Amino acid sequence: QVPLVESGGASVQTGGSLRLSCAASEITTSNHCMAWFRQVAGKERERVGGITGNGGLVYSESVKGRFTISKDNGKNTLYLSINNLKPDESGIYYCAAAVGRWICPPLANDYTYWGQGTQVTVSS
Repeated sequence: QVPLVESGGASVQTGGSLRLSCAASEITTSNHCMAWFRQVAGKERERVGGITGNGGLVYSESVKGRFTISKDNGKNTLYLSINNLKPDESGIYYCAAAVGRWICPPLANDYTYWGQGTQVTVSS
């Protein structure tokens, strides 16, 4: 069973909004850092933000004010709400879990589990 499954990616126009979901199985979202990463063409995978076990949030500077991470521990699901999307934010968005980490590390290598990713395409 795949521990993380993303959904919600779509094609939108510049300025559009999306809500991505990440359903977790075998991982309890209330116990670990859960994060969203994205990988755009020609760039390394970057963390856009994360949420700690007790709900503490961290965002990259480039998405502050436009991206919102939340989770429903009862549903074991992580969310990413995105507003005002830009064309250079097109790419694959991944959720990840840093098992055993109470805070959210910034680097992809520190994450234990990954979803398969969901494609976001922003047209101008």
